[in-house]
Amino acid sequence: MNSSTESLYLRDLGGLLKEMALRAKKEALSASEADRGFALGRLMAMHEVVSLMQQQADAFGLDVKDIGLEGISPEQDLV
Repeated sequence: MNSSTESLYLRDLGGLLKEMALRAKKEALSASEADRGFALGRLMAMHEVVSLMQQQADAFGLDVKDIGLEGISPEQDLV
């Protein structure tokens, strides 16, 4: 992927989403009983977003590294 504004946007957004998703996992694991439902719902949402972005990257012939989502597997890291 070249360094156009769009590719830089996708790489930055993907990296931010990856950070958010991994933080959501940590928060879900340490949430109190009262906050557990919300934390798990947020984790499920992050799973969906990361998974969709990776699937779309594949469909458009993009490497997940190009969109900042390398090194994360929704099925392993976000469940």
